Order: sequence, then structure tokens, then C-alpha cells
Amino acid sequence: MKPARVEARDLGVQLGGRAVLRGVSCLLQPGWTAIVGPNGAGKSTLLRTLAGLLPPQQGDVEVDAQSVSRMPARDRARRIAWLAQSSAVTGDLTARETVALGRLAHLGLFAAPTRADEDAVDAAMRATECEAWAHRRLQALSGGERQRVLLARALATGAPVLLLDEPTTHLDPPHQVALARLMRHLAATHTLVSVLHDLTLALRADRVLVLRDGLLQADGAPGDAGLHAALEASFGHAIRIDASRGGRPVALPRLDD
Repeated sequence: MKPARVEARDLGVQLGGRAVLRGVSCLLQPGWTAIVGPNGAGKSTLLRTLAGLLPPQQGDVEVDAQSVSRMPARDRARRIAWLAQSSAVTGDLTARETVALGRLAHLGLFAAPTRADEDAVDAAMRATECEAWAHRRLQALSGGERQRVLLARALATGAPVLLLDEPTTHLDPPHQVALARLMRHLAATHTLVSVLHDLTLALRADRVLVLRDGLLQADGAPGDAGLHAALEASFGHAIRIDASRGGRPVALPRLDD
């Protein structure tokens, strides 16, 4: 799989007459980028715009110098995999049948899956540790189990760009840790972008983008002092970034004021 380069240029998006993104530009390359910010900052809107699901009123998004807005839908689905914050559960599909939907961009609606397609589904289910309920109906799974199946569906596409909106939703702490390790592993071969509310988890990424009020406040490595200052300011100084313990910094609530 060839690595991908995603570039957003001067993105402006309005929803309901309100400016949700205002002149956001960023260059995303292979590795793990986390997008963080307070509620209403525009994080999910940015991710949907990067995925080509929401056309910007201003600016453009390119994947490997090709405009996403002009990319045929099937080509876009092969290049960009998307996991929504709250994905709908459809019909009575089993977990495996749901993951296999990730191969549609390669197969079309009526072609029979090949051995390569079956192998891609198997690999995605192994990576997300959901093989144990492969033949259970999706509606019968817990929220955390379902989230892992939907992540497997995104992985099964084989797309070099993975856009994950709150992928830790419904996951208990052990599976949050497992997912963080998986994202760390995928970052070696993918351009992985995740919206996260957990700031300490976000600081495990290779790079962090901070949004507030639709504006990009900071873009830097997790150890960058300027990034830490922007994080604290963007959350109204309700948190502090502790980088004194060695290793990666952590976000802590500010309870002493």
C-alpha cells in the first residue's frame, strides 16, 4: 500500500449560517495525527471535510495532489476510510458481514469476494480482536464490541488514509489501550487522523492539532511546549499538561485553583 499525503488548504465551512471552520490549513502525512479541542471547536466537521463528506464553502482538500471533491466516489472509498462517531447499525448483518462491507469499493455491489478480500476481512477482525463474535448479529453486540467491528470495517478497505471520529467511544479501558496500540501500529503504514476527547491518549500520537472556535490554534509534536500552552488555553485552563514525569506528557484536571 502506497503511503498517502493529505493537504487541507484554507478550509472554510458554514453550517446553519454559522462559521464552523475558518481558514484551516494542515498537511497530513503518514503517521498518527490527533485532533483535539473543546466541544463545538469544529473537530468532527474538519474530519468530515477531509473525508469528502462535507464540501467546504472555501478552500480544498487534496489526497496525493488530487482534489477530494473531484475524485470519483469509488476511488475516494479506496483511498479514504471513515469511521463516524456514531455509526448506524443496519439490518441483521453479522459482524463478519459488516466488516466485509469495507471491501465494496474493490468489488462493486455484485461481484463475489476473492481470497484476497476474505484475507483482508480476516486481518481486520484479528487486528481489532473481534473474531470471537464473527457470526453474531451486529445488533446483539455491546456498544464496545460494535465499535470494534465498525473499526474493522474501516481497516478492511485497505485505504491508506484512516479518518476516525472518536474511535474510543463505548470502549472500556483495556480496549482503549488496545486501540491506542493498534493506532500506533497502523501509523507506520497509514495516514491516520483521529478526533479524540481523551487528551492524554491524544498526546500519544505523533502530532496533535488543536482547534478552538473553528480556528487552528496549534499544530505540533506532543512534547512541544507551545502545543501544551495552546491546549491549556483552548480548554480555559481547566487542564494542565504535565511533562515532568519523563516519557510522554499527560493532561491533568486543574483542581487546585
